[in-house]
Amino acid sequence: MLELFSSITIDKDSETPLYIQLYENIKKMIEGNILAPDMKLPSVRQLASSLHVNQITVVSALKLLQKDGFIYTRPGSGTYVEDLMSLPEDKNRDGSSIVADELYLQDDLPMIADGQINVSSKTINFASATPTPDLFPVEDFKAALNEVLDRDKGTAFAYQDSHGYYPLRECVAGMMQKAGINCTPGNVQIISGAQQGIDIISKAFLRQGDSVVTESPTYTGAIAVFRTRGAQIVDVELDEDGPNMELLEYSLKKFKPKLIYAIPSFHNPTGYTYSESKRKEMLNLAEKYDCYIIEDDYVSDLDFEGKNLLPLKARDKNNRVIFIKSFSKIFMPGLRLGFMIVPQDMRSNILEAKHTTDISTSGLIQRAFDTYIRKGYWDKHFKFMFDIYEERYFKTIKVLDECLPDGVHYTKPGGGLNIWLNMPYGFSVNSLFKQSAANDIAFAPGSIFYSSNSSKRMNSLRLSFASVYTDQIEPGINSLCRMIRTQQEKNISLRNMPIL
Repeated sequence: MLELFSSITIDKDSETPLYIQLYENIKKMIEGNILAPDMKLPSVRQLASSLHVNQITVVSALKLLQKDGFIYTRPGSGTYVEDLMSLPEDKNRDGSSIVADELYLQDDLPMIADGQINVSSKTINFASATPTPDLFPVEDFKAALNEVLDRDKGTAFAYQDSHGYYPLRECVAGMMQKAGINCTPGNVQIISGAQQGIDIISKAFLRQGDSVVTESPTYTGAIAVFRTRGAQIVDVELDEDGPNMELLEYSLKKFKPKLIYAIPSFHNPTGYTYSESKRKEMLNLAEKYDCYIIEDDYVSDLDFEGKNLLPLKARDKNNRVIFIKSFSKIFMPGLRLGFMIVPQDMRSNILEAKHTTDISTSGLIQRAFDTYIRKGYWDKHFKFMFDIYEERYFKTIKVLDECLPDGVHYTKPGGGLNIWLNMPYGFSVNSLFKQSAANDIAFAPGSIFYSSNSSKRMNSLRLSFASVYTDQIEPGINSLCRMIRTQQEKNISLRNMPIL
């Protein structure tokens, strides 16, 4: 078997990382049928020794091959060549139809991704990542709204400056100073939610065919925006401590992207958080390759285990980071209110793009929210929501640890709103989605968070505890785990059937 790999040449003087060279070589061997379907590959140690590279290089290449669907692993057995012919895009490993699954899901998935899925009163909703309506601060916000109407009268309904209501920008700048970000009201751009922020940046800086680097998986709303702008999306695999930095640098060098889209803290959908070293390295790479980072600060303030990591923007000495934050995950998603911290040299382009998008965010809502913050309502509500989410988080972790079947893996995020489950080889998450929906349980299939046909996209799912009531968590997860076990047992039975 090892002799098949003797034709591989690794140029240690090349600018292309060694593991990328190895990946490309093995990929060509699989596509050329030199490595036959279901053939077992040599061990990592054997390949490293034969090719005179270290084992980390081999592991990185194999991870990328698995991500792109060229190889698969059998726990306890080894790594094998994927059968590219017998596994076209319309088939799962268990023989079920991906096309049929996706036709079934196509009406629901965009709504799930946006937190808008229609659920009945019986549904245990692990799909949406927005607050339950009973948590909205209706009375306090009504008091702030009435105060604005009494004070400002008809002026509250006039067109607002596209930049945003100045007193609110003052409030935001003060909040950001406390978070370690040095900014002034002039750097703050008010937006109608984080999704609009991504769209405005794309409108300002992207042209048809420009490249954007994203994590894989990532927020599906960002994928949709970049596709709408005609951008080429370059995926970089996300590890538990952040992106694969070798692959990120290779992608920056090869594709010369205008933007990197990143969610460094309590990532959506995975819940992963970048390490300090990867945060610093990403900033250095953005400067080195002359591109900007969109930092989507999803829910960094929901830190339940004391990670206390500074945003990228807090250490952005070279003005390479555009910081985006929405209030919807804590406040009221329907209000569509957020802000950006924009580098000085980008402000005019951003302001023009905002003006052509919707002229300005609702002046009434901006004034009301400014009053809501200044009256101390925001701090009180945040503390209330933090305690609710913290309770739901630890309850979710406890039940998962007690009942998750063997072969299903997850990493405790330590905060945020989401848990990412990686299912065992051969498992159909779309089949589980249909079965769980029939049993009044909703979750978000991992496939909606990938921009490409990664082999991992059908093998993962996101559980959010934002929209599920605390007393629903245990019965909901227990029921989901029973369905997972049933499907695992069915898959084992199918594999063990005799060939006649």
